Amino acid sequence: MVSSTSLLAGFLNRIAALQSEPQPCFPAGLVPSYRRNPLVLGYLRPDTNVFFTASTVFTLQQIKNRLPVDLQKTVDRMAEQAVRHYPDFQNKDGLQTYNFYVTPKNGRPSGHFPNGRFLHRIEHFRLPDDADDTAMIYLTSQPSAEDLRWFKHKLTLHANLATRQVQDSFPDVAHLRAYSTWFGKNMPVEFDASVLCNILFCIYRYDLPLNEYDADSLMFIRSVVEKGHYLRDPFRCSHSYPRPALILYHIAMLLAAFRPKPLETIGPLLIRDAYQLLSGDLSPLDRVIVSTSLLQLGEKPPRLDVAAIPEKAIRDYSFFIAGMLTASQNPLLNRMAQSRLVRMDWTCEAHSLALLTEYLVYAEEISE
Repeated sequence: MVSSTSLLAGFLNRIAALQSEPQPCFPAGLVPSYRRNPLVLGYLRPDTNVFFTASTVFTLQQIKNRLPVDLQKTVDRMAEQAVRHYPDFQNKDGLQTYNFYVTPKNGRPSGHFPNGRFLHRIEHFRLPDDADDTAMIYLTSQPSAEDLRWFKHKLTLHANLATRQVQDSFPDVAHLRAYSTWFGKNMPVEFDASVLCNILFCIYRYDLPLNEYDADSLMFIRSVVEKGHYLRDPFRCSHSYPRPALILYHIAMLLAAFRPKPLETIGPLLIRDAYQLLSGDLSPLDRVIVSTSLLQLGEKPPRLDVAAIPEKAIRDYSFFIAGMLTASQNPLLNRMAQSRLVRMDWTCEAHSLALLTEYLVYAEEISE
């Protein structure tokens, strides 16, 4: 059997290689990722984005201090390479928000849906800056106190009821002044439990003052767990992470790290749901992140043999899903957004390996 130490080194060295080897669509520093639609035969495109690089670095930085010293240095080098690319994704007017794709600056065209034939030509699919990517970049860099205060205020300007009301969430939470996924004055309000966890993780990490928007965001997260919405209707709870395992993973991570008082009561519910999910039919990587969630919450789920997970399952795992029509203000398009025909799956081997690394670290600590 391969030792955990060997596995950790192997995973991290592979991630580092993926990040440092320049490819036609991926400069050194960005990890390769791909978008695909399984219902459209042959649709698979290299996708040059900042999300998976920042998310991979974030996951590894969370466990860095638990790694051997040499591997800690590997994580630091990954972070240094990643940060160099962040300005390419910064707001086109120089504001301190960030985009999933390369932004149009200095005569450079928008980088939305790159390396394809049609989508990058259509203005409708050009994405606004968003709170998810912005939070990930703030979490993996060294923002100034001024930038953090500005970011916190910026979130309130686009929160629910600031200029408009959320239309595609549950009626009993439509009054909450929770944060929205999207920036941009013409964007609809979107509640996404997983994105809210990333935003709140950033707010708690930097010890920013809490307000009613934070309280209502936490209330939305608590509500989707208490009422079971995230198990029955995951897309409506989280457009970008619409599977119960993904939503549970984000909520458990926030709860384990900071123990926000409004979420304390849902800990036992998350544990119950996680074991229920493990008893069902999960993909290998979904099984990994649910097990990681339980470990972070102090449980001891059955040990997984991550060395036995097929390489194809690692490469093809989709952690992030985009509804192509969710950012539209058109009610008809919003209703169509759940269709698999208009959704993209994103895959990223490096990020999948980071999730396996994370699991191994927590599993080893519990077994000691």
